[in-house]
Amino acid sequence: MSKTASAPPRQLRIVVVNPVLADGDEHDAALAAQVRRGSALRIGLLESGYDIVASLPADVYLPERVAQLQPDMIIIDAESDARDVLEHIVIVSRDARRPIVLFTEDEDTGSMDAAMAAGVSAYIVAGLQAERIKPVLNVALARFRQEQKLLAELSETRHKLAERKVIDRAKGILMSNQRLTEDQAYQKLRSMAMNKNLKLAEIAQRIIDVEDLLG
Repeated sequence: MSKTASAPPRQLRIVVVNPVLADGDEHDAALAAQVRRGSALRIGLLESGYDIVASLPADVYLPERVAQLQPDMIIIDAESDARDVLEHIVIVSRDARRPIVLFTEDEDTGSMDAAMAAGVSAYIVAGLQAERIKPVLNVALARFRQEQKLLAELSETRHKLAERKVIDRAKGILMSNQRLTEDQAYQKLRSMAMNKNLKLAEIAQRIIDVEDLLG
């Protein structure tokens, strides 16, 4: 009896964001340091089996390019001043949340706090060695997924609270207009919702809308 082989896990698609050298910085030392860091990062990613879909500069076109490529993760090599790329990180993260790992030599705690607030999942100082890439990315991915789970739970809680407020207000309207008890008003809401094949909060909102319209 033949067994169906399970499909191999999909490679993580990664966009690497590299620093842009300012005018006057294109001297040999700066270029050599950037090349070494970029090489270590690329080797670590490829040896770990990741798919590098693009290497992009941290410029005004970055958000548009990321939106086009839709990577699973963004890795930023900020080298010295991490604050320089925070504006781009905020814009990139605004419409679609994804894990972001930032490698830098910037040890300033202010830069770290600002980066984490901007949406960075892992802020790694002086840690751009090829052999460290995979464990760092695994931790960043796990942290990102946990954050997304907590955000989803928080959103669901807020949604349920908002629905409860709508239902309570609709019950109050029925109790006042039809001289019903709270339980009778709730049962009437349930009956109306079932008859119209609507959710309880939806029929409650309709009652509120009618009451507001009639003044």
